[in-house]
Amino acid sequence: MRTAEKQAADYLGLTLYELMQRAGAAAFNVAHELYPQTQHWLVACGHGNNGGDGYVVARLAQAAGIRVTLLALESDKPLPEEAAYARDAWLGAAGVIHAPEHVWPDDIDLVIDGVLGTGINSAPRDAAARLIEKCNQHSAPVIALDIPSGLLAETGATPGVVINASHTITFIALKPGLLTGKARDVVGRLHFNALGLETWLQGQTAPISRVDSAQLTGWLPPRKPTSHKGTNGRLVIIGGDHGTAGAIRMTGEAALRAGAGLVKVLTRSENIAPLITARPELMVQDLTSNSLDEYLEWADVVVIGPGLGQQEWGKKALQKVENCRKPMLWDADALNLLAINPDKRQNRVITPHPGEAARLLNCSVSQIESDRLLSADRLVKRYGGIVVLKGAGTVVASQSGECSLIDVGNAGMGSGGMGDVLSGIIGALLAHKLTPYDAACAGCVVHGAAADVLAQRFGTRGMLASDLFSTMYPFVNPDLNSKEND
Repeated sequence: MRTAEKQAADYLGLTLYELMQRAGAAAFNVAHELYPQTQHWLVACGHGNNGGDGYVVARLAQAAGIRVTLLALESDKPLPEEAAYARDAWLGAAGVIHAPEHVWPDDIDLVIDGVLGTGINSAPRDAAARLIEKCNQHSAPVIALDIPSGLLAETGATPGVVINASHTITFIALKPGLLTGKARDVVGRLHFNALGLETWLQGQTAPISRVDSAQLTGWLPPRKPTSHKGTNGRLVIIGGDHGTAGAIRMTGEAALRAGAGLVKVLTRSENIAPLITARPELMVQDLTSNSLDEYLEWADVVVIGPGLGQQEWGKKALQKVENCRKPMLWDADALNLLAINPDKRQNRVITPHPGEAARLLNCSVSQIESDRLLSADRLVKRYGGIVVLKGAGTVVASQSGECSLIDVGNAGMGSGGMGDVLSGIIGALLAHKLTPYDAACAGCVVHGAAADVLAQRFGTRGMLASDLFSTMYPFVNPDLNSKEND
């Protein structure tokens, strides 16, 4: 971003200070539009360009008749040139700079966070940490400039204290740390402003993509009138050991709801009657060596893992599936078994949650979560194919270097069975002949967007994985949305 900012400014013939003025103006406009009744803003500035943005916001707010109290961190080092210009402009407008320890006036009704920007890679130091904590303790809403102070822009990790923002406005391009890791806890509502650099940005190739439901129409076009169950894909799903029929049932129904033409479930014989009773559209059969051979040959796509268990029954099934060269998805206990006997293959999508990812990489969950993008990259390099690292800000990565952050989903998805549903959705999209990477991205979006509809209607507590079946329709049929808009 530091390089891109300079290149973009040069492209448009702007100085970096002029770019900073655009950023401050964009932030002021967002803040004033969001909180038009506020009368006294506190602007917290650090000793870098993020603080420079804060000085611009403070000057514009004061010019608009808003009272401003500005606190600034001190440093032995000089301010960056453009931030120094912004500070001098604030002082030239009769602005006052207070020390961080200054007593806050009682009537502060909005806080602007310009303490730390995107350049940090460790916990905030003492003076910054104290200022961040004071901002968090105040009752006024906080708007963060570019990124909440203390959140790492590359990873979304929070190694120390971090601003809990109500809103964040970021500039020029999104930073990955705003979309994954702890970002969902602290970013609040995210706003974006390209600062007039749209023309320049169109000529750039971003190393990471942000994906949401707007992209679904490109992956899921309307079906041809002549399509039938054979052309819509044949999927075999393997799992459901003793006591886990629910997992395999949810995977099977999710595949049907996502449009798979035929879904065969191979499971324990005791599960056959309950599964057919619950969802008669599923074809269910006892998992044996012969049935597995037959349906591995029959299927277009193989999904294995939901409820598979790690006993001899599941191990034998996985050993046969390992030799299959068709598109596959491995989840749940298939991943736990893979961690014991690692292999690398390109025809496989794996969908670990952080705990499974830690076992696959022989590290701790905290190490996975400290850099989710790096963790996904390590998984791809070790296991090949496509990796879906689930969690807040799911990461999808391929060995060829593609990487996407899935910007949908919510806290209601933290309940049993959500991963089983995702496996079925991605399996169905693989059966639609999407590339494994596209199937993984589209499947994650369908999954999270369906959950977001539920959260908006009913809240996040009490959401069940099977509830998603009722809200998936518009996302697996995105052409319906465009018709409604027409």
